[in-house]
Amino acid sequence: MTADERPDQDLAAEATRNRNRLRGLLTQFHPSPERVLGPRLDHPAVTHLLEQHGSPAALRKAGRRRLVTLIRPKAPRMAERLVDEIVAALDEQTVVVPGTTTLDVVVPSLARSLAAVHEQRRAVEAQIGELLEAHPLSKVLTSMPGVGVRTAATLLVTVGDGTSFPTAAHLASYAGLAPATKSSGSSIHGEHAPRTGNRLLKRAMFLSAFAALHHPDSRAYYDRQ
Repeated sequence: MTADERPDQDLAAEATRNRNRLRGLLTQFHPSPERVLGPRLDHPAVTHLLEQHGSPAALRKAGRRRLVTLIRPKAPRMAERLVDEIVAALDEQTVVVPGTTTLDVVVPSLARSLAAVHEQRRAVEAQIGELLEAHPLSKVLTSMPGVGVRTAATLLVTVGDGTSFPTAAHLASYAGLAPATKSSGSSIHGEHAPRTGNRLLKRAMFLSAFAALHHPDSRAYYDRQ
């Protein structure tokens, strides 16, 4: 693992913790807005919105026009639609849960922390990108469907140029992607995914495969299989 990858994984874990805490608070005090904002917490417009207006009361007080103006620079295409969804969600709940006012302090703090973590991750990704650009295999890797900067860096760190693996089957086995046959005595119970292998490489390959499904040719191959 490179020196850049470890901080990125730590930052990803920190982002997940902050995101879960935000969603937990919103669900506890006002579940309707959580359904709108929760899935979008990684968007800079949403974190910026919650930094300025952390509670349902603060969002109501700001009003639709001010909220649209606030987030439009960070989300020009979805600003009005998102604010309309927020306003509609606020109208769904009329009961005020005791302790809701604490959101005005806690939510903006968590939103700032989440935004800062995302900014740090972007900086780390830029550093990884610069290192990757200098590698002769970078353009080959990133031209493949589903392979971005982080995945390409993981592949280069764990596999290198691939010459240490005699065949593709050896590489698949090292990554823990080659199916293993489960047997007991004379009975064969079929194949299953092995629990062994390089976990970092396996994770990168799985994520890459899922991302590649958005590519038409990769999707067509997947459907044929």
